[in-house]
Amino acid sequence: AIATPAVVRSTPLILRRAGSRAGSLLLLQRQEEEVTGGLLRRPASFADGKTGVVVPTSSDSSYAQWAKDNPLANNLGIATVKTASADLLAQLVIAQTPVAELDYSRLLLFASFGLVYLGGFQYLYQVQVFKRLFDVDAFTSQPWADKLRDGPGLRALAAQTALDLAVLSLIYLPTFYVFKAAVFSDAATGFEPAGCISSGIEKYQANFAKDEFDLLRVWLPADLVCFSVPLYLRLPVRHVVSFVWTAYLSFARAGH
Repeated sequence: AIATPAVVRSTPLILRRAGSRAGSLLLLQRQEEEVTGGLLRRPASFADGKTGVVVPTSSDSSYAQWAKDNPLANNLGIATVKTASADLLAQLVIAQTPVAELDYSRLLLFASFGLVYLGGFQYLYQVQVFKRLFDVDAFTSQPWADKLRDGPGLRALAAQTALDLAVLSLIYLPTFYVFKAAVFSDAATGFEPAGCISSGIEKYQANFAKDEFDLLRVWLPADLVCFSVPLYLRLPVRHVVSFVWTAYLSFARAGH
């Protein structure tokens, strides 16, 4: 039989469609093999169903994924290690204390304070509470040039900064001195919560003017930056500043 011109012209199109279908079937077969042939194996990439963009996948066991799934536990660990490390820096480097004479009670003070206050309470109010009080994502996701023109966002930034400075002045500092009184309480007389609170508040009041001046110098500009970055970077950025602040507080206020 002699092929007509129409049949000849349609043959390449038919072959291309057949080849496309075969390629799709081969791709599906390979993906099925990756799922069924290796239960723990994940494809190196996948095509996004909405955009069609090939997106690389990452291992669920990575630290980044764990930190994203467990933000509170991650912050508790970072805050505890960071605060204890800052005290070690203050003792061993700044004060040049020999390792044999390291003050472990003081180290315990900063580790416990970092766990309870900086790890737990700070995460609660700076992330969970502020996220409900202010439109955090809308402001922090903008470029810096747009942030400077965002009137409501700048007012929210000022409100967050003022609120945080109030918390630092009225909760953070007295809590630190109460923790200090509890850790350094006289073992002979035993632990007395009322006595530790009273002693801590007295120290807080005695040092308030100097502490408040230093706190405003450090945390006023730091807060303006911390509350301007995306929410997932808020506490990591804060921990960097807090490390320096904690080292100073350890050197200036943490002695017996």
